[in-house]
Amino acid sequence: MRFERWGTALAVLGLLLPVAVRAETLLTVDATKPPPPLETGYLKMGQGVSPSGEAIGINNRYLTLNGRPWMPTMGEFHYSRFPADGWDEQLAKMKAAGIDIVASYIIWNHHEEVEGAFTWDADRDLRRFAELCARHGLKLMVRIGPWSHAEVRYGGIPDWVVDSMPTRGNDPQYLSFVDRFYRQISAQLNGLLWKDGGPVVGVQLENEYNLTGPGQGRDHIATLKRLALAAGFDVPLYTVTGWDQTVYPTGEVVPVFGGYPDEPWKASPDMLPPKETYAFRFDSRVSGNLGAQTVATRRGDADPDIPHTPFLGAEYGGGVPAMYRRRAVIDPADIAAMLPVQIGSGVNLFGYYMFHGGRNPLGRTTLEENTAINGHNDTPIIGYDFQAPIGQYGDMRPVLRKVRPFHLFTAAYGDQVAPMVPHAPAVLPRGLDDLITPRWSVRSAGDAAFVFFSSHIRQYRMQAASDVRFAIDLPGGRVTFPSTPITIPPGSYFIWPVNMDLGGAHLAYATAQPVARILVAGVETHILQAEPGIPVELALTGAMSVRTAVGKVAPMDGASIVTGLEPGTGAVIDFMADGKPKRLLVLTQDQAENLTLLRRDGRDIAVITAADLFPIKAGFEMRSRGDNRFRFATLPAIGGDGAADGLFTAYERSVPAKPELAVTIEKLRDAGTAPPIRIGGPARAAMQPAPEMYGRSAAWRLSVPRDALQGVADSWLELDYQGDVGRLFSGVRLIDDHYFNGPVWRVALKRFTAEIRQPLTLTIMPLRADAPIYIQEEWKPKQDAGGQVATLKGARLVPEYKLVVEMGK
Repeated sequence: MRFERWGTALAVLGLLLPVAVRAETLLTVDATKPPPPLETGYLKMGQGVSPSGEAIGINNRYLTLNGRPWMPTMGEFHYSRFPADGWDEQLAKMKAAGIDIVASYIIWNHHEEVEGAFTWDADRDLRRFAELCARHGLKLMVRIGPWSHAEVRYGGIPDWVVDSMPTRGNDPQYLSFVDRFYRQISAQLNGLLWKDGGPVVGVQLENEYNLTGPGQGRDHIATLKRLALAAGFDVPLYTVTGWDQTVYPTGEVVPVFGGYPDEPWKASPDMLPPKETYAFRFDSRVSGNLGAQTVATRRGDADPDIPHTPFLGAEYGGGVPAMYRRRAVIDPADIAAMLPVQIGSGVNLFGYYMFHGGRNPLGRTTLEENTAINGHNDTPIIGYDFQAPIGQYGDMRPVLRKVRPFHLFTAAYGDQVAPMVPHAPAVLPRGLDDLITPRWSVRSAGDAAFVFFSSHIRQYRMQAASDVRFAIDLPGGRVTFPSTPITIPPGSYFIWPVNMDLGGAHLAYATAQPVARILVAGVETHILQAEPGIPVELALTGAMSVRTAVGKVAPMDGASIVTGLEPGTGAVIDFMADGKPKRLLVLTQDQAENLTLLRRDGRDIAVITAADLFPIKAGFEMRSRGDNRFRFATLPAIGGDGAADGLFTAYERSVPAKPELAVTIEKLRDAGTAPPIRIGGPARAAMQPAPEMYGRSAAWRLSVPRDALQGVADSWLELDYQGDVGRLFSGVRLIDDHYFNGPVWRVALKRFTAEIRQPLTLTIMPLRADAPIYIQEEWKPKQDAGGQVATLKGARLVPEYKLVVEMGK
C-alpha cells in the first residue's frame, strides 16, 4: 500500500490544521534490494541440538533458535569478580533486564595463580555459576582465553607462564599448559554443554588477536580450536573478537564486534571527537580503537568475511572501565543510543561488555592491569565497576532502564528483524563530526521494515531534524510517514516499524517504538514507547473494528490512522485481526523504561516501577535506595488492593523507615605534596603514582553505626570527595578503591559486615592541578594552577530498602 496521499486526504477530514503547506525535508531510502541468499555449511560449528530437541543454528545472516531467526542479547558478568553467595540474585537481575546469554571470561590467573594449584571453589566455582545460569533460563558463553585482557594482570595469563615461556603463539610448552587449562575448564562444565541439556552455547577463543609472527596468526587460533575440541568443547558457536585487524581461520570461527562510548585506554587527556560508535555502518563492521594491546601488521580477516558471517556483537560498552589517565563519566543515553545505531547497522546479537560490574580478587599479587608490569593501562587494584547497567555491588543503574526497552524489543520482534538487511539513506553524514545531517538507516525484508534513528552523540549536540518525513521505497511501493512533517529533537534515538506483522494485521507505520508483546487475558497486547516531543501517529492495515477512547481513528484507503493519543497506561487501541481481539498500548518513555516483563506459571506479567525489580520464587522483589515507599503498577492485576491506572493496576506499599544515621568523621592526617605525574608505559601517557607515594595521601577515620545494616537490604556509604585516588581500608586491608572522576563514590556495606565493626580508613591521594589526566570539565575540581586537592566534603549513609511481592498461582 502507498501512503503518500494521506497528508492531503487527512487534511480534508479535519485532522490536520488548514494552514499553508509547510516546507518539509523528505528523508529517503531505497530498500528495494532483496537480502542475499541464506548460506549454511560455511561455518564449522559444533553440536547445536540439545537432548530435548532445542536447536541453535547459524547462517551467513543470523542465528536461529529452533529453526526461527533469533536475536539474543548478551551481557558480560565475571563470576570470579563477584561473591558467589550473590550470584543467584545477580543472575535474576540480568534475566529481568532482558539478557538471554551471559558471557564470562574464564580468567586463567584467577584459577591457577600457582602452577598446578587449580582453584574451582567459592568465588571461582564455575560449575555452580553455570548451573545457576541454567536455573534462571540463561544461556552461557564461556570466553576461555587463554589471554583475556579484561583489564587483568598480564591479560589473565599467570605470572609463572609469562616468566618462563613465549605466550600467545604455538610454542609447545605454552600450548601444553593451555591444553591443561582448557581440560580443567571442560571438567568443570562436564554435562553442562548445550548438547548435554546445559546452558553453555559457545566458546570464545583468545581475544583481540592480530599477531602474525612465527607460530602466530591464523594457525594459532586454529590450534586453540583444536585444543578446545580435544578438551570436549563441542558447542553450537565458536567465536573470536573481530576488531583491530584480527586474524583467524575463516569458516572455523565467527568474528564478533564491539564499540565503546569513550576510550579510557587512549593517551589523550582531552575530550575526544565524535565517536564512530554513534555512526551507522554500511560497509564495515570493525570499529576503531577498542583497546587491543597488540599492534596490527596487516589487514584483518573480518571485513572480507562479511558475506559469509552474521554481524554479531560481544563488546558494546555497557559503560567504560576506570583507567588512571582517562576518567569519563558516562551518561545513560550514551549507552542506550548505541543500540538503534548498531542494530540498525545489521547487528543480530547485541553483546555488552560489561553488563555487570565486579571487583578484582586479591591473590599472591594484586591482579589488576597496570603499567608497572608493562600493561597498557593503569586500573584500580579492586574496583571493576565499569559504570555498568548493574554495578559492582549489584545496584541496577539508570542506564539499565534506558537499554531495557531495546532488549524487550529484540526479544519480542527479533525474529522479524534478524532476517532484515540494512540500507543506507540517500543522504549520509559527511563524517563523524557532521552534527547536522540526520543519522538513520532502514532494515528490511520484503515490504516489512524498521527505521532506526539517532541524534545522540556523547558530549556533542546534534541539530534538530526539522520538518521531516520518512520515505521508504520497498518492493511494493513507497511508504511515506507521518502524515505531516515532524521535528525530531536533538538527543532522540528510536526504532519505528513499517508494515510490522501483528498476526492478521500490520502496523503500516508508527511514530512510536515497539517494546514488547504479551498475552493479557487472551488478548495479544503490543506495548509501544512514545518519543518525547514527537506526536504519536499509527497506521493499521488489515485490522477491523479499530477503536480508542483517547485519540482519533480515521479510515483511509483500507487503513486506519490513529492520531491524538496522549501516551500513558490508558493509551489503548483495540482492534480485531483474524477474528481475534488485539491491542496496542502506547506508554510514555518513562513508563517504558520502568517496564519489566515477568513470566510466572505460564502467564505474562508486566510491571512498571522506578524501583529495582527482579523475580524470586515467591513473586518478585523490589529495592529502593533512600525511599521506603514502593509504587508499582501491574498488568494484569495481582491483588485486590490496587487502583485502576489505565490498563494497569497501581499499588502503593511501604516498609518501616530507618532513622537517619550519621557517619562519624575524624581527620587523621593532611596530605603531603603529590609528586609530578609520571609519563611513560606503553601508551606514553600519565601513569598512576608509585606505591610508595600513597603515603602522602590525606586520611580520615570513618565510624559507621553498628546498626547500619539492621532492618534494611543494604546500606550505602556515599563519599563526596575530591582528589586523585581514593582508597578505603579496614585496618590495613584494602577493601575498595576509586579513581576520582566527579560523582559521589558509593560503597555498599553489606559485603563488609565484619569490617565495619571497627572504623574504616579513607585515604585520598592529592590531585595536582597540572595532572595530564582527563576529567570531564563539569567535574574538574576548582583549584589554583600550582595547587593540589585532597578533600573529603562529606560522608553519609543511604539505606536500601526491599519489598517482596508475593504472587499466587
